[in-house]
Amino acid sequence: MSANLSAIFYLVSGVLFILALRGLSSPETSRRGNFFGILGMTIAITVTFLSIGNFSSGFIYVLIFLLIGGSIGAFVAFKIPMTAMPELVAGFHSLVGLAAVFVAISAFLNPEVFNLGTVGNIKLASLIEMSIGAAIGAITFSGSIIAFLKLRGIMSGSPITFKGQHYINLLLGLSIIVLIFYLCKTQSDSIFWGIIAISFLLGLLLIIPIGGADMPVVISMLNSYSGWAAAGIGFTLENTALIITGALVGSSGAILSYIMCKGMNRSFFNVILGGFGITEQSSSNKGKEQKPVKSGNAEDAAFLMNSASSVIIVPGYGMAVAQAQHALREMVDKLKKNDVRVSYAIHPVAGRMPGHMNVLLAEANVPYDEVFELEEINNDFSNADVAFVIGANDVTNPVAKTDPESPIYGMPVLDVEKCKSVLFVKRSLSPGYAGIDNDLFYRENTLMLFADAKKMTEDITKNL
Repeated sequence: MSANLSAIFYLVSGVLFILALRGLSSPETSRRGNFFGILGMTIAITVTFLSIGNFSSGFIYVLIFLLIGGSIGAFVAFKIPMTAMPELVAGFHSLVGLAAVFVAISAFLNPEVFNLGTVGNIKLASLIEMSIGAAIGAITFSGSIIAFLKLRGIMSGSPITFKGQHYINLLLGLSIIVLIFYLCKTQSDSIFWGIIAISFLLGLLLIIPIGGADMPVVISMLNSYSGWAAAGIGFTLENTALIITGALVGSSGAILSYIMCKGMNRSFFNVILGGFGITEQSSSNKGKEQKPVKSGNAEDAAFLMNSASSVIIVPGYGMAVAQAQHALREMVDKLKKNDVRVSYAIHPVAGRMPGHMNVLLAEANVPYDEVFELEEINNDFSNADVAFVIGANDVTNPVAKTDPESPIYGMPVLDVEKCKSVLFVKRSLSPGYAGIDNDLFYRENTLMLFADAKKMTEDITKNL
């Protein structure tokens, strides 16, 4: 295939990737967005193969590994439950980063194949591109592995900190820059491997001090890193599609990270630099046992909701853990039969990744027109009869609006406390990811339902 024709098809795939991102911005158009993404990637892969020209025995090996990797990916996608989607995304980010590292290593060890020069005499621009791509890829890989372990529960989700941590991160970051400079001068193998090793270590140290409360930002941030790593390698390989795709992923991930930080009242730079802004929370939890708490059961909850004219559902990560989305849908169907108006309120950082709650509700076939974002529904709480909070915590905490000393102060939260009655499904009074007590537990209009979210929802449905 000629270079001009390849460029045209790569441009078409780039346009399809843009349309894919546009489609994925809304649950209603997400299927179409996925289709555009699949079509764009199919075109890009096909054109890349046809551009090789000389179909040697190596081409067969590429096809074999493509089939193996594709089969594993398809199997994982079919088997993975929606509740485990955040760790799956983190795992896939790590593979993108590792792929960037492997391509950079191949280009450095055998530059003639990529038309980058000869060993020890690689083009300066190519050397800078592959070094940056390898460094970002290594940071993405090790950071994503830590994020996966935290999300999976294999590793503690609490921040892991030690004295001088940020100075060490700064030193490692500066070391990478200095080593890239000397690599360009000497093209030494040991310096190249040193850049990769330090980058792996930096990725690990950047993510371990980030707690569970900031995990949605970490996911989108690592997504951005993986995109920039791919773009850097795209320049090395002079592959237009890889540059376009990497730039789209990198920029959209960075923008999403900023939006998530704004939604959580977090400093963007504090989060990406690893654990700045961590505060002691133990004092805020003292004395919570002395506060009066009203608790009820499924029969009480069924009576309140059945007597209501409008109910707002507020899902959180507790719903995901209990896999209660289908039971919730059945409960809502019962309420609708009794002429109760039901809607869903989604906080932008509910769950472990952006859009987590939307995905779970879509899996349970909840109509899109019943699901509203915070800005769209927050004013409706004061007119609603019942708010049914299922597994959400920090995103409903009123102290975000009243306590300047709280670490979540200024974070936009759902105005659940303004409802006439609040039903709060939770296993215990334990704090959420932010590590602070939720003042909503002790409000006069709140009825705590201490139970597993799925079991409680099923029991409410039976009583309805």
